[in-house]
Amino acid sequence: MQKIAVMITTPPHSNLTTTALDFIRTALENGVDVIGIFFYQDGVLNASKHLSMPNDEFQTNAHWQQLHSDFNLPLYLCISAAQKRGLSDEILQESDSNIDNSLADSTDKNNSSNIVDIFTIAGLGELVTLSSVADKVVQF
Repeated sequence: MQKIAVMITTPPHSNLTTTALDFIRTALENGVDVIGIFFYQDGVLNASKHLSMPNDEFQTNAHWQQLHSDFNLPLYLCISAAQKRGLSDEILQESDSNIDNSLADSTDKNNSSNIVDIFTIAGLGELVTLSSVADKVVQF
């Protein structure tokens, strides 16, 4: 079975992102082993919890979530690229000096992250691993 890794560098509103979603779903439905998807550069914006697409446009986040759900597909998010674009898994809330942030519930991802929870935080090492295991790497 052919193994491919996919790197997404396009933002959620790009037609190339839609093409990538179609490519990945078609590959999976035809027996290709997609070993992982790595989101890099502007592609990390696909992981934003605060992405708001107009109702009459392609709902990118919903499609990533459905793809992840249907195929248990690993979605890796480059943390360096994400942080440069305002995404973090550790959002510290502004507080006055009377509030102790160490008492905040660290397990509540809704209050401590602006990244959709289907994405796994990763570094470029994960991309290297995917590339070394895959027969091909496809970038969108």
